[in-house]
Amino acid sequence: MNFVKRMKENSALRQLLIFMSILGPGIITGSVDNDAGGITTYSVAGAVYGYRLLWTLIPSFIALLAVQEMNARMGIVTGKGLADLIRESFGVRITFYIFIFLLVADVGNTATEFAGVAGSMNIFGVSKYISVPLAAVAVWVLVLKGNYRFAEKVFLLFSVFLLSYVVSAIIAGPDWAVIGTALVTPTVQFDREYITTVLGIVGTTVAPWMQFYMQSAVIEKGLKISDYKYTLWDVVLGCIATIVVAFFIVVACAATLHVNGIKINEASDAAMALQPLAGALAGQLFAFGLFVASIFSAAILPLATAFYVCEAFGFEAGIDKKFSEAPQFYSLFTIIILIGAGIIMIPGAPLIAITIWTQVLNAILLPVVLVCMMIIVNNKEIMEEYTNNRLQNAIGWTTTVILILLSAFLLFSGVGVG
Repeated sequence: MNFVKRMKENSALRQLLIFMSILGPGIITGSVDNDAGGITTYSVAGAVYGYRLLWTLIPSFIALLAVQEMNARMGIVTGKGLADLIRESFGVRITFYIFIFLLVADVGNTATEFAGVAGSMNIFGVSKYISVPLAAVAVWVLVLKGNYRFAEKVFLLFSVFLLSYVVSAIIAGPDWAVIGTALVTPTVQFDREYITTVLGIVGTTVAPWMQFYMQSAVIEKGLKISDYKYTLWDVVLGCIATIVVAFFIVVACAATLHVNGIKINEASDAAMALQPLAGALAGQLFAFGLFVASIFSAAILPLATAFYVCEAFGFEAGIDKKFSEAPQFYSLFTIIILIGAGIIMIPGAPLIAITIWTQVLNAILLPVVLVCMMIIVNNKEIMEEYTNNRLQNAIGWTTTVILILLSAFLLFSGVGVG
């Protein structure tokens, strides 16, 4: 009996060690979803509607999980990035137009992340003319001088720091009974602002660039089909982490800002408003979380963009490669950071306009990327026996259709959330 018990314990330990070695792409991709734009969306939702929109996090989780699982599976089975597969499946011309617009959108997204760095550090008394250049240099050095394993460990550490929102929310003293009811009881108001906020919450969980980064990260880590079950758990944990952080951001703002009738325009406003209501620690933790999320995303976004653009046009790409081996990859990464940070350094830069137009481009491109994904993942010549089953297709196409509707609404209403 002792021998059998030891064998089971050794097997469990071996499984855990394998999982820990594979852990990374899913959690990093999920965590980076809570960037400056996402935090702003959740903060506004909590400040304006209290706990009433918490139910939207459940369909958001389902949508994110469905899409990220397909990305991981495509990366493992084909050994190719999503950009590579789109070019091979749909041709160079279509790929060129998709990726030109994606590139423009991601430059705007990167600028938004550096705006988050500036706003969060301003709460601690640090000028944007100091915080933004230092953040840009730190991000550049991490990627250019590091390797994938080192960068992944740093990104995973950043993911843990996002849990500061949990502490911030608990300090705010929320009503947990009301929260429990709000989670399982959808409330709907048929007015423009409410519907827009609902769509923003669901839509902000799935961004076009995330799909490319997830698939590239799986390939960069060298995962095989034998690793799939562990990768799936990595994806699930990443999606859970995303929703947990989003949940506590909404709760923190609902428990303080909403009950006091305080409205906000951006995430740094929420951090400042929390301080007199829930104490300086809650506000500072909120600001710290915003800083971590912003610098985290300021690294991942340009990295993902450089990955998929180089993949799409046949250039070498990868953090483990030297500059001489992948000059286009590192040059593009550097240029995106310089432009994104440079925009924030301009006095009076139109950040709201940049955010709105960036989200409009995301709204246009997201359905295109998702339709491409669904066609590719069901192509037996590409995926062999690992195409979607009926349930996966039902979830995948439903998610795609819903996100097309969300994106269309955001596009035609001119909303810049998420």
